[in-house]
Amino acid sequence: MNSPQALVILDCDGVLVDTEPLAIAVRERVLAEAGWRLTSEEIVERFLGRSHAYVVAEVATRVGGQAARVAEDSFRRGCENVFRESLAPVPGIVEALDALDLMVGVQTCVASSGGHDKMRLTLGITGLWPRFEGRIFSADEVVEGKPAPDLFLHAARSMGFAPDRCVVVEDSPAGVAAAIAARMPAIGYVGGVVPSQLALQPGVHLIDDMRALPASVEVLLRRPMRAPRDHVPE
Repeated sequence: MNSPQALVILDCDGVLVDTEPLAIAVRERVLAEAGWRLTSEEIVERFLGRSHAYVVAEVATRVGGQAARVAEDSFRRGCENVFRESLAPVPGIVEALDALDLMVGVQTCVASSGGHDKMRLTLGITGLWPRFEGRIFSADEVVEGKPAPDLFLHAARSMGFAPDRCVVVEDSPAGVAAAIAARMPAIGYVGGVVPSQLALQPGVHLIDDMRALPASVEVLLRRPMRAPRDHVPE
């Protein structure tokens, strides 16, 4: 197989694993217990795509540092329980990843605001961990999380790709803003919980079905990359 010439950088939550509806419900409950009542829509607007450190800091400004830490511990435990019971891959993503694997010259990696422990859990539960092991990057590794470009630039640099040979797949406004700041083309998945906000982002290639992802990658990279039918990835 030829050396990879382009990199598809995938967010984790809401792009690979369907965590967000589950996590939003847990977040709503634990914040209410801490004294800060937010609707699910407000939680999406304030926190989706943001780093753990950002969320804890924001909660602390409203309920105090100790209450924020208690709420975050409760959030983690609640998410782990519900993920083990109900978590599944985002619909269509397995088929999309299979197709990306057959695209000549394309490599994939994961770059998420979530920590490595969380991704090991969620990708492990859904059976996706082996597809990306060794190619997984977290906002914990950079100074500024999304919407800053640091994480995507770190992933590209670590994988050996220039930004203009990368395509980012995101489902949050913060993630799309990070891709734009990194000067990387962005595909916005609007089949999840934030379609209206992503639709307002200029220059983003929108899809509402993950099975459309490989064709969209080809469009953005502007060159034919699909392998012959008899190609078998090494």
